[in-house]
Amino acid sequence: MKVKIIEDLKGGLIVSCQVTDERGNRDPLNPAQGPAILAAFAIACVNGGAKGVRADGPLDINAIRRVVNVPIIGCYKIDIEGYQVRITPTFEAARRIAEAGADIIAIDATNRPRPHGVTVKQLVKRIKDELGLPVMADISTLEEGLKAYEAEADLIATTLSGHTSYTLNRPKPDLELVKALSERVDVPIIAEGHITTPELARRAIEAGAYAVVVGNMIVNPRRITEAFVRSINLARK
Repeated sequence: MKVKIIEDLKGGLIVSCQVTDERGNRDPLNPAQGPAILAAFAIACVNGGAKGVRADGPLDINAIRRVVNVPIIGCYKIDIEGYQVRITPTFEAARRIAEAGADIIAIDATNRPRPHGVTVKQLVKRIKDELGLPVMADISTLEEGLKAYEAEADLIATTLSGHTSYTLNRPKPDLELVKALSERVDVPIIAEGHITTPELARRAIEAGAYAVVVGNMIVNPRRITEAFVRSINLARK
């Protein structure tokens, strides 16, 4: 079953049904959010051909699980004082989203410290052993991707490239990282982060991505509008 869930994503679009600001936090300026709205977004995206959905937190995941049958990649963003890691930082967070209906658990697999000194390898193993679900490792560098592979993550995603303090100057989207990982490991590489056009999504697949995640440029009306306004304003100068 776990293998089929991953195979169902191959070569496809995964829509991240999260309405966030530029830092990845829930967008306080955008009313287009909440479980009911994001579940409606998920239905529309699946009807449009999305092969999977990514969602944050038990409430949103549970609402989306009730209305779509495609795989859900679940994460749970939690701010813990003293730590920069916030994507499913603990096993308890993973358990909560598994109970809500997530099929795959996404975790922060960067080199940054995590609560209680738990390593990426320890967290991956516990999720797989106790929850019986595959794990997607969100990383920001090639080194982190290789470590996630050694930790036996089932998928590796470039989600955090450009979001860690040591990758702020990386290309956006980081298709070089997608290519480097796809050439070095034999687990699915998921291209995620800063993919803002269909052309970039195509290029990600060409670079070796198993599947592509797109979020705000599909589900966030404020940020989509801002992109159009910026483009129009450039033409007026």
